[in-house]
Amino acid sequence: MMRTMGWVGMFGVLLVTAASAQEGERRPGQEVLEHTHGDSTGVLTLPADWAAAPTPFGPGERLEYQVKLGIFSVGDGYMEVSGVDTVRGSPAYHATMGLDAGIPLARVKDEFHTWFDIRNLVSHRFIQDVNEVSYHAFRHFEMNRDERRWERVDNGESGPLGSALPLDDISFVYFLRTMPLEVGKTYTLNRYFKDEGNPVVIEVVRRDRREVPAGTFNTIVVRPTIRTKGLFSEGGNAEIHFTDDDRRLMVYLRSEIPGFQSITLHLRNIQEGLPLNPDARAAAEARIPNP
Repeated sequence: MMRTMGWVGMFGVLLVTAASAQEGERRPGQEVLEHTHGDSTGVLTLPADWAAAPTPFGPGERLEYQVKLGIFSVGDGYMEVSGVDTVRGSPAYHATMGLDAGIPLARVKDEFHTWFDIRNLVSHRFIQDVNEVSYHAFRHFEMNRDERRWERVDNGESGPLGSALPLDDISFVYFLRTMPLEVGKTYTLNRYFKDEGNPVVIEVVRRDRREVPAGTFNTIVVRPTIRTKGLFSEGGNAEIHFTDDDRRLMVYLRSEIPGFQSITLHLRNIQEGLPLNPDARAAAEARIPNP
């Protein structure tokens, strides 16, 4: 049975009042973030690569969000593709989703990092860096497709991969942007990197028109559900509004916390990136105005 929980990690704590957390000790695996999450200067000039899968996103893309609890603005969020790294010999996008939000005495400062292959978009690495009120958690997962196993580097846990083409919570969002997303269809995918997360169910429920600080957009509304704790567990009833065009930008995201108000992300600013695939890059270059 799917667990009836809201967004574990990022948003549940916004409804909790507690004393501020003390700074924790350095966590195992922290050096990975410090090494790879660096200056993204020049990412727009990365060379095109015919081996890269056609995508509507690319290095340099950054989407910034206003975060609301009900009608109240409580902070900021972002999603960005900061560049391309090499993971076990494979070129991989490094993408991040971050949140800095909260109410007095209940602050959230979370980052979720994913490294997924530029050729087939499968996950190689997933890191959660969660800092919420008095709760801190650092989880560093490595997905080894050759051995068909995942390993949690920070505590030594491991297990069989749930898919030969694994995805994590954040790379799933980018993968969704490459799908046809036909209204009325339900896609069932056994792609989550842990067995207990499968199958992932993607319902494409309707078209909509959504006004956000970045403008007014025609959107396709998607309901993703992953059978595990996390961003898209069943109880959150999450909805993602993607632009109804070839960009598939995440314009709006909503999740419900049972018994309370909804948490929403509203697109505020768009910085275009350039895809690596030459055909996809040509389409993106046509959208970016000349300086």
